[in-house]
Amino acid sequence: MNTISPKPVIALVGRANVGKSTLFNRLTRTRAALVADFSGLTRDRHYGEGRMGNRPYLVVDTGGFEPVAKQGILKEMAKQTLQAIAEADVVIFLVDARAGLNAHDEEIARLLRRGAQHVVLAVNKAEGMRHEASIAEFHALGLGEPRAISASHGDGVSDLIDHALSHLDAPEPDEPGEGDEDLFSDDGPSDIDLAQEEDGAQDEAAEPEPVKHRIKLAVVGRPNVGKSTLINTLLGEERLVAFDMPGTTRDAIEVEFERKGKSYTLIDTAGLRRRGKVFEAIEKFSVIKTLQAIEASNVVLLMLDAQQDISDQDAHIAGFVLETGRALVVALNKWDGLDSERKEFVQREFERKLRFLSFAKLHTISALNGAGVDAVLRSVNAAHAAAFAKLSTPKLTRELIAAVEQQPPPRKGIFRPKMRYAHQGGQNPPRIVIHGNALDAIPDSYRRYLETRFRTAFKLDGTPLRVEFKSSRNPYVQES
Repeated sequence: MNTISPKPVIALVGRANVGKSTLFNRLTRTRAALVADFSGLTRDRHYGEGRMGNRPYLVVDTGGFEPVAKQGILKEMAKQTLQAIAEADVVIFLVDARAGLNAHDEEIARLLRRGAQHVVLAVNKAEGMRHEASIAEFHALGLGEPRAISASHGDGVSDLIDHALSHLDAPEPDEPGEGDEDLFSDDGPSDIDLAQEEDGAQDEAAEPEPVKHRIKLAVVGRPNVGKSTLINTLLGEERLVAFDMPGTTRDAIEVEFERKGKSYTLIDTAGLRRRGKVFEAIEKFSVIKTLQAIEASNVVLLMLDAQQDISDQDAHIAGFVLETGRALVVALNKWDGLDSERKEFVQREFERKLRFLSFAKLHTISALNGAGVDAVLRSVNAAHAAAFAKLSTPKLTRELIAAVEQQPPPRKGIFRPKMRYAHQGGQNPPRIVIHGNALDAIPDSYRRYLETRFRTAFKLDGTPLRVEFKSSRNPYVQES
């Protein structure tokens, strides 16, 4: 009986700004990890898949590692890195050839010698340098032969991964796999290309997944509303850095998750601040990654902080979700501890400022202790089912006829628009196309009336609904 062996896990570990995310992008042949000349950019564990020949593997990107950190965000980042080391079959310890050996490298090496199964020492940023000179001082770390590489240019990466996999019982490749040359060539990804990122996200969003597939759930909101805390609660572990500091999450982190037979991909996103408060270039990249995550998702969970007033920025985020047509669930977090007067005020403010989200289910939750979280997932499932609902033409047409009989469309001059039939024109969001004569004259108020009728009749709660009109052309009217 053949058994499928699990993919080996390779963790990338090192101090800040040594090129771990650049190497991650090259190994996974993606631009999934943010890359910039900025210390401490990565904070969470970031997983991706790679392959060398016929040998697949998982690679884990980690934040800048400071083992001696005792408090603050650095301590939380160190916990994430320690977890990655514990999970890994092989650790690639990256150091910087240009910065040279320092005390942080020595401290990390001491920890790896004690706790890691296998360690491969990679001296990054060695392009243009004599290899013997670039690696000489790193022999002092006592982790075996250092290997000079350039993550940005691909120099030495193939040999590095081959050596890392040689520590494992993975089968040797019969021949180079298709695309291996691209993985290690100088043309591979080394920085963020915003135009390609945007195009890729739009292409992915253009072909939604069927209902039976994994639900892609993007968790969005302002900074520090509890997005990472909610995902950690769902997973039952500290998978993401959750810290009481705005801007803790900088990248869009995807985590696979299953609950009660349903499969999800949870996407933790960076908090979206008002445009005037976004100053750092890297924060602008984070905002773009968040917007792309919304477009690539099936359902969006908008989180609001019940202990703060609902702001214009909350409305802007909700408006973007509505514009993209994604199914939506709203969660008012930090609900525990509020008095009854504050609760009533928050609910009134939601109805006043976000009344255009009346189609979305609203939940009051506590991400920290898990109160209300199961109800949120049930609404996510219902919203996803509504977004991908299949609506038959006969049923749509019957509902259209009943709606017109109850309230005909208003006349325009001596003519009244005539609606003949309706059919489904798309999913995620559901799109209903109505055919007839003189439909260009139908006002928006009547369109909203039809949306309400269809939403009620077909139970399309939790998803935006698009109603479009298509007028028949009169063959006897000559076009000028």
